[in-house]
Amino acid sequence: MPMPTVSRIRGVGNVRVAVALFLATAGAYAGVARSSASSFATSSWTVYHGDPAGSGKAMGLSSVDTRRRLWTSPSLDGALYGEPLVFGNNVYVATENNTVYALAAATGRVVWSRHLAKAVPSSQLPCGNITPEVGITGTPVIDSVRHELFVVANELVRGQSEHALVGLNTDSGALRLSRDIDPPGSVSVALLQRTGLTLDQGRVIFGFGGNYGDCAAYRGRVVSVPETSGHANYFTVDAAPGNSQGAVWMGGAAPAVDGHGNVWVSVGNGSVNQSGQPYDDSDSVLELTATMRLRQFFAPSSWPQNNASDLDMSMEPVLLSNGQVVIAGKSRIIYLLNGRRLGSVGHELASLASGCGDDIDGGGAINGTTVYLPCLTGTIAVRVSATAPRLRLLWSASSGGGPPIIAGGLVWSIGHDGVLYGLNPSTGTGRQRVSLGAPVNHFATPSVGDGLLLAPSANRVEAFRMFNAG
Repeated sequence: MPMPTVSRIRGVGNVRVAVALFLATAGAYAGVARSSASSFATSSWTVYHGDPAGSGKAMGLSSVDTRRRLWTSPSLDGALYGEPLVFGNNVYVATENNTVYALAAATGRVVWSRHLAKAVPSSQLPCGNITPEVGITGTPVIDSVRHELFVVANELVRGQSEHALVGLNTDSGALRLSRDIDPPGSVSVALLQRTGLTLDQGRVIFGFGGNYGDCAAYRGRVVSVPETSGHANYFTVDAAPGNSQGAVWMGGAAPAVDGHGNVWVSVGNGSVNQSGQPYDDSDSVLELTATMRLRQFFAPSSWPQNNASDLDMSMEPVLLSNGQVVIAGKSRIIYLLNGRRLGSVGHELASLASGCGDDIDGGGAINGTTVYLPCLTGTIAVRVSATAPRLRLLWSASSGGGPPIIAGGLVWSIGHDGVLYGLNPSTGTGRQRVSLGAPVNHFATPSVGDGLLLAPSANRVEAFRMFNAG
């Protein structure tokens, strides 16, 4: 039974409140995440990198045919920064012009589209590199039980920037939810909602950072908003008086949710950059509850120096099935952590200081004890040894570089050259390649669903046929 449209209601303090109707209709999102994709059907891809833990692995598919496109979508009305999602025979994408599209998975035709509001012109922001407008940047998320898609839109409302969490019916595009989610005391134009969105225990969870260039005063946040009604919860980085920055952006990846329903994020550089000053939660891995209570954290001993040199964490934490965590960023150092005891500052299990010649930004992919990382100079593979904890560089490719996924026996990554690469997972050797046209950003990442490998270009989606194993 479809839920009714819920319109915006403006109240005290110019805050929009989502009126929750039919709370029991369509059920509640009750499942918690797992650190493996094995139980998630490859017919759907409803969250960044395929499952709540962000494993990036599609199951039960043997090969991909990139010799010809099955379809190319029409030109959409804005730039694509997020990953395509798949649910119910549709492919869903959102643009920087604040339009959400549902495309037929069989043909790529537009089933429905909904323009949410005018996007914020880039000229009104204090800095940044998304042009000519900033609208929906983070990958949406779909609640498959409620048949509801959630996005965060940066909207121009009466000439001012506002960030709204919007819920749409996946079947029709009908509006179900719209509420302001700018954190209390924040300046909206100083914030960029860059992470993908995820779901956890009936809540929509995502991060806020600053615009490219870290101009203007902002604090990084992780935000947790009920899908129906209730108060939003925020975890604030660099929260002490006089502190700022600490972006939660992760190269566009979504927060990872583990099998206990806890949320994992990485944090960028903060304003504290002198040794001996109090730690400010920056340059870190954080484990939070679904309601944003800090459980534990890790930061390298070099965090003040990293903050001073913009060498912070910038990828989604990779959650291994044995409880270990792999994390990296702009310092190009890869860390292996004990996820059960992060140990605060300087307590990594092992580290690897070679293998990537540039930043490591975005979501990774994992297969057993091998982790594939989004190094801008080309995808890299790292082998994790659990018995005597250490990291070993398995291979370093000179192609790809965007956040990788695993599908059809290959590692798929979109390079800054606009080429989709299929790499041998054991050696990094190129097995397939197809030109998509230059993407608008180097965080573009493919997805899988309904028998398709999907890849975004600047303002289109390309679809390639996949084949089932057996």
